[in-house]
Amino acid sequence: MTAPHALSLQDVTCTFISRDDRSQRYTAVRDVTLHVAPGEFVSVVGPTGCGKSTLLNVAAGLLSPSSGSVHVFGEPLQGINTRAGYMFQAESLMPWRTALQNVMAGLEFRGVPPAEARAQAEDWLRRVGLGAFGDRYPHQLSGGMRKRTSLAQTLVLDPDIILMDEPFSALDIQTRQLMENEVLALWAEKRKAVLFITHDLDEAIAMSDRVVVMSAGPGSHPIGEFTIDLPRPRDVAEVRVTPRFVELHQAIWGVLREEVLKGYQQQLAA
Repeated sequence: MTAPHALSLQDVTCTFISRDDRSQRYTAVRDVTLHVAPGEFVSVVGPTGCGKSTLLNVAAGLLSPSSGSVHVFGEPLQGINTRAGYMFQAESLMPWRTALQNVMAGLEFRGVPPAEARAQAEDWLRRVGLGAFGDRYPHQLSGGMRKRTSLAQTLVLDPDIILMDEPFSALDIQTRQLMENEVLALWAEKRKAVLFITHDLDEAIAMSDRVVVMSAGPGSHPIGEFTIDLPRPRDVAEVRVTPRFVELHQAIWGVLREEVLKGYQQQLAA
């Protein structure tokens, strides 16, 4: 018997009602079917406004689809996806708490005893290279260090599924590549299922097992799916100069390019 997918979106459509005119409706994504196997790293790419973050919110249980279904390890998702950890694009650290206290927060919410929560949080700060910075507040950390803290905050809960919404988009290229390699190294330890949203095609290819391409909105849907057969482990900088990476990039960009142009024209028209 085949094991169930870690995450399964089946024929998902999300339609929103305009705040200004309730007679107006906007369909962000339409009839989207997307599966992530246990231990698989899947990236979703597409033009701005194609509903990538909408799909992630559906997977997290933060948004109920207008139609379609969501299953987590074979069970229908009802409410918040408690088997998933969510790393947001925007800053998610509480400014009044230290790095250590931020990483401890989720464990405390779950009722983990303070001493145990502290020990687990300290361990994860060490694993992301911030063992000596637990007493620093977010404003005392660099952008890359804040992202490391957010990563520890997500992984300390040991989720079976990791949802990541363009987590490194605000970082400079050097810090970004360091973070990408750190995520891959940590993912390789336990091979959790990952659904990764990014605008960066290079990043998607360098990190993923599979890349799904979305069409321009409205009514965005998958228009291409590519298996990334680059050997692991990978260094995200080194792998980008290999012939196979270039081949994959050309093939995926061939599908994505027209949709990016459509999305850009829609933004200009708006």
